[in-house]
Amino acid sequence: MSASVRPGTSPGVRTEPRRSMAVCALIGAAVTAAVDEIVFHQVLGWHHFYDRATTSAGLLSDGLLHTAELLALCAGFFLYADLRRRGSLAAPHAWAGLFLGMGAFQLFDGVVDHKLLRLHQIRYGVDVTPYDVAWNLAGLLLLLAGAGLAVRAARRHGDGGPPA
Repeated sequence: MSASVRPGTSPGVRTEPRRSMAVCALIGAAVTAAVDEIVFHQVLGWHHFYDRATTSAGLLSDGLLHTAELLALCAGFFLYADLRRRGSLAAPHAWAGLFLGMGAFQLFDGVVDHKLLRLHQIRYGVDVTPYDVAWNLAGLLLLLAGAGLAVRAARRHGDGGPPA
């Protein structure tokens, strides 16, 4: 794990850029899963996580997704609090991780869940093409924003390149 002395602190306090990025990527993926599950599954009722069976199976799959997302969110915030408590949070890397996690979840859902596995579609009874384009473009933009922030954080940190 890469660590460096945090500017403005004593030499004993070291930031953890890679861990900061990984922890916030977990939080980003969980937040995006929560938005998807709450907005598209519950509020709009457009689909369930698994729509290839009965409504009961769809509701069960939504519950399992919600459970996984809440566990990831809780674990992410405990790990984040630990980084903050120890003074080792590398904020620029954390922001990069948040956007990378959000974009990765969105793009994975759009490409793998929607198209490859066909677990569900964004909507039914309409042409899904504009929805797919918007969904995957949003994921790609979040991912690109995270990658840009990661490169910027690495340059500021003096790594010379994006963190591994």
